[in-house]
Amino acid sequence: MEEEEEEAQALLAGGPDQARGGAPAAPGALSALCDPSRLAHRLLVLLLMCLLGFGSYFCYDNPAALQTQIQRDMKANTTKFMLLYAWYSWPNVVLCFLGGFLIDRVFGIRWGTIIFICFVCIGQVVFALGGIFNAFWLMELGRFVFGIGGESLAVAQNTYAVSWFKGKELNLVFGLQLSMARIGSTVNMNLMGWLYSQIESSLGSAGPTTLGVTLLIGGVTCILSLISALALAYLDQRAEKILHKEQGKTGEVIKLTDIKDFSLPLWLIFIICVCYYVVVFPFIGLGKVFFTEKFGFSSQAASAINSVVYVISAPMSPLFGLLVDKTGKNIIWVLCAVATALVSHMMLAFTMWNPWIAMCLLGLSYSLLACALWPMVAFLVPEHQLGTAYGFMQSIQNLGLAIISIIAGLILDTRGYLFLEVFFIGCVSLALLSVVLLYLVNHAQGGNLNYSTKQREEMKLSHTE
Repeated sequence: MEEEEEEAQALLAGGPDQARGGAPAAPGALSALCDPSRLAHRLLVLLLMCLLGFGSYFCYDNPAALQTQIQRDMKANTTKFMLLYAWYSWPNVVLCFLGGFLIDRVFGIRWGTIIFICFVCIGQVVFALGGIFNAFWLMELGRFVFGIGGESLAVAQNTYAVSWFKGKELNLVFGLQLSMARIGSTVNMNLMGWLYSQIESSLGSAGPTTLGVTLLIGGVTCILSLISALALAYLDQRAEKILHKEQGKTGEVIKLTDIKDFSLPLWLIFIICVCYYVVVFPFIGLGKVFFTEKFGFSSQAASAINSVVYVISAPMSPLFGLLVDKTGKNIIWVLCAVATALVSHMMLAFTMWNPWIAMCLLGLSYSLLACALWPMVAFLVPEHQLGTAYGFMQSIQNLGLAIISIIAGLILDTRGYLFLEVFFIGCVSLALLSVVLLYLVNHAQGGNLNYSTKQREEMKLSHTE
């Protein structure tokens, strides 16, 4: 035990000699930064956690930012283009169940994070090489490999957060991580088109090589995330020795047999999740060309408006999270979010109003739904089934995104944007119907999904008594 204490002191002091008093102590600020029990050190860890997901979210929407260039340079129609999103989602239909297991039982949080970010980096490089060698199948392979790492990396990021931050801090940390992810998406939307034009000027012509080089440079953000993963692994291992804390675990217990016990309200939540998210992500994937063709925006302006959902989500997600925490009434908030998305898509489909209005509404809706929908799962299933419930929810969400991405591309190639918008309106209408059904079923069963925060606290007190 004494040897462990001595080692901890040595690590804090910067070396064994300093620990024995052979050198002056570090300045106060530097000392706080090096001590894992101090706030300054944990803020440094939080910064690394946020940077961990930045590269993945930046590169996820590279196709959306370069839709015109990819379709032109690779001679791909919209159906083929949307396969780049479908291939990302396919591996995560299965990996949503396996990610937590691999972190807990196989790799551990540190090696798991490094391995997943390596998949992201390799996937982005292969994606870029597909452009350089004018091989679309190679681009598809790159997106598949990228997908293997992308969603599992988010699980690892959350596991680190739970390991380092507790209680009320945790909600804020999750909010900040989500905000940084959305900043990554926003920077991508507004940077990649400009970067392509700069490389086109340097090389003297557009084409697959220009596209590939642009994607390769965009992949530098993944290297930044890999460096963050390595730094986090070092600091986490160091903190384990100093504080004698355990390595972080997801705590997920995945049992597929639990699915048979899922209640009707939970299945309705799954339907809402799929029907809502398929009208957001595939639309953003195709949005840039939509805004240039229908509304006559320039390429740069179309990129800006296409990123507004993420721009709004960055500051509003933590605020809406606080609002839902304070008020409860989750079903009402989900109803507001889905209805707002429906209004947004109807405006985009049937009016020529400035699309900034509709996209701002969609951004607010997207931010609110995430804060109100996902926590409801925890009210419906016992703690030992949470891992299965969330894993299944993410799994069918990815299955829906993969299928709808392909269908959206087919509709656009054969029928055009108006029919695509009508299809999205149909999907979000199904989500709205499911919310109404959820409200009625919850009310009939005397459920607590729509309780106010005060009612939930009273219920907790009555159970403890």
